[in-house]
This record gives sequence, structure tokens and C-alpha cells, in this order.
Amino acid sequence: MQLEVIGVGGAGCRIADAIRAADDEATAPSFVADAFAFDTDVDGLTDLGAISETHRHRYGETIDRGLDGNLHRGLEVGEECVDELSRQLDQGQPSLADAFLVVVGLGGATGGGTAPHLVANLQTLYDEPVYVLATLPAKSELEEGAADEIDDRGTVDESATNGPASDTAAAPGTADDAEQSAIPEAETRPLAEKNAVETLERLDGLATATICFDNELWLRPREGLGDGRERLNREIATRVGAFFASTADTSGLEDGDGRTRGNRDRHADSGAETVIDANDVGRILGTESDIVSLGYGTQRVETDDGGSLFGLDIDLGLGLFGSDSSVDTGAAFSAVETTIRKALRGKLTLECERENADRAMLIVGGPPAWLNRRAISEGRETLESAIGSVEILGGDAPRADGDEVFAVVVLSGVDPVERLETMRAENR
Repeated sequence: MQLEVIGVGGAGCRIADAIRAADDEATAPSFVADAFAFDTDVDGLTDLGAISETHRHRYGETIDRGLDGNLHRGLEVGEECVDELSRQLDQGQPSLADAFLVVVGLGGATGGGTAPHLVANLQTLYDEPVYVLATLPAKSELEEGAADEIDDRGTVDESATNGPASDTAAAPGTADDAEQSAIPEAETRPLAEKNAVETLERLDGLATATICFDNELWLRPREGLGDGRERLNREIATRVGAFFASTADTSGLEDGDGRTRGNRDRHADSGAETVIDANDVGRILGTESDIVSLGYGTQRVETDDGGSLFGLDIDLGLGLFGSDSSVDTGAAFSAVETTIRKALRGKLTLECERENADRAMLIVGGPPAWLNRRAISEGRETLESAIGSVEILGGDAPRADGDEVFAVVVLSGVDPVERLETMRAENR
């Protein structure tokens, strides 16, 4: 499955940039056909690192540096410029994509004002689904002094959040990233939740489905959005990438911005027992603007062929002997079981009651020898029991070069969601 990824507004562009970067760096098949960044702020576009400069476009010539939370003005600008933005996509290969992914921060006026118009226009121009990836604003954005919050959290157990092994790893960007906590988007935005509620309402009936990520849920104690932004963007990119890369088929498609896919065109020979494709994704995400939440879990495993080593990280304590061909069945079963449990019961992109989901998907990936079929089958049964529905699809995503087993749980149609209901009640 190949996506046209389109970032709109400051937050949307940064997240789209993180997705493009993660896709470029991954050993999995590429799922990003093209990535675009549309913003009214030229400085924000300049700061991007992974999206090609030819695919960055400033619109709204009369706007200097943002809209100061004025969603009404943002909607006007979006309506005025939507045809201009749609034409920019012709630099890529939109007609060859399986779907569009419009990325937006719901609290902002630029992205929030433009996204509904752009989604509606894409739905008119193309037959493919138009999905939205949307972030909910953090509470700290609504408060005075949000830009000056200091992260004094101390040590955090990454295994509890299934985050990357090191949050200090460099992300694509400029040399001035250390000073980004002071940029305008980290400052107080008292209208952020109000804008988010209105934008979600406008997207209802337009977007094919909306994948939500709650910034408030993912910020650490006393961590401001300016401090946590890059980490959160990587978390989003990791989950979106794990999901859509497991559906990727890059044969016959070249990147519209001149990038080469190299030896990543290997999905057809991946050895997957059950392949997930664009039709499967469409069946689970639906067509009625459903809210979607993603769960994700990983377990590092030993794949070194060089000798007799213990196979799993110390927290499982089970062994692997020699090469991948002799992976212990019990160890493989435990690794798959653990990742599925993390994905289903761990932190979701949007916290919700699992049983509220109308439909669900389970994808398990990793080194082929570690993908225990019985554990995957039982995991699917566990997911079916958790949501109380039989409308569940499952698939596997072998990664010959991988060193971890991963699981992605997709929950679709999860309303009512307490976080969204509270925002709506407080911003009527």
C-alpha cells in the first residue's frame, strides 16, 4: 500500500517530515510514495529535513507567521488556497497512490482551517480513500507559561510505553533543534481545544477515517510540548510506519521526489503467510469517518548467527541456540505473545475502551523464524474477545533484516472516547 502523505500547518508538516524520515531509514518496504508539506510559515517549511524542498509549499501570501489561533481566518485561507495546494500534488504521482494521508495538528488554525477543505477536494478529485492523521492538543498548551515548562521527570521506563530505545537519538532537522522549545508553537494556545473540536466536526463526513494521537497522553510528567515534540513525532511515525509498511508493495512505483527505493522492493518475496493489502485496510478503517486508535508493542530478539547466545532480552529469560533456523519454539511463542499483549493492553495513540471498537486488525512482524503461527492465531482470538466482534483481520510482516518482533493493533470505530467527549463538553 502506497500513501501520499500531506502535512498541513506547522504540526502537520513536522509529523509528515518525521514519517518521511522514518520511511527513508527503515529496512521495511517503503509505504510513502510522496510526502508534501503545506504551511503558511516559510520558516517552518525551511526547518524540515526529510521532505524534499520541491515538495514544500508556502501558501497564504498575506500571512506572515501563523494565524494566532484564529480558526475562522484559517478556514477562509484554506478555502482560498485549496485548488493551489491540490495542484502542488501533481509534482508527485497521486493517481498511483492507494490512499492519501493528510496530517494535521487539530489545535492549530492553519492546519485545522485547511485540512477540511483539502480532504473534501481530494475526495472529489480521486477515488482513493483520504485518511487523516490528527493530533489532539496537550493541556499545557492552554495554560500560561506552557513554553517554559521544565522536564524534571527523572528516569522513565521505556518498556512501559513501548517507545524507542533511546529518546535522545537525533531526528532530522536543523542544527538549532536544541532551541526549538522557544518557537511559537510551544507557547500558550488557549483556543487549541476549541479549534480541535470544531476541526473534528468539520472532518466528520469528509475524511474516510481519522487516526488520532493524543499529545496529552504521551507527554511525560511536567514535560512541555516544546520539549517533547520531536519524541512524540517519532512515536507517531513509528506506529504509522509499522502499520502501513506492513501493507507496502513498492513494485512498479517510483518516488515522485526522485528518491530511489533500492533493494526495498521485496514485499512480494517476503514470505508472509497472510498479506495485508489496501483493501484490507479499507475494510477495517471503514468509510464513515470513524475514529481510529493504534496500539504497538515490540520485543527485541537475538538473530546473530555467530554462536550460541540467549535469544531474548533478559526480561523474558528464554533462550535461542545458534542460528535463526533453531529458534526455540517456546521463546518465539513468548515473544509474539508479549508484543501482542503490549499492543493491545499498553498505551494507545488515543486511549479508548477496547470493547467499543467496531472493527480491528492485528499485524505481527519480525524475523521470520520468530513469527510463531500458533501465537499469532491465539493473539487474534484474544483481540476478538477483547472487542467483542468477529470483524477482525490479521496478517504477518516478515522482516528478514529485523532484530525485534512487533505487533500493531488497529482499533476502528472506537467512539465514544472519554477524551473527545470531555473536550466537546468543555468547548460547546
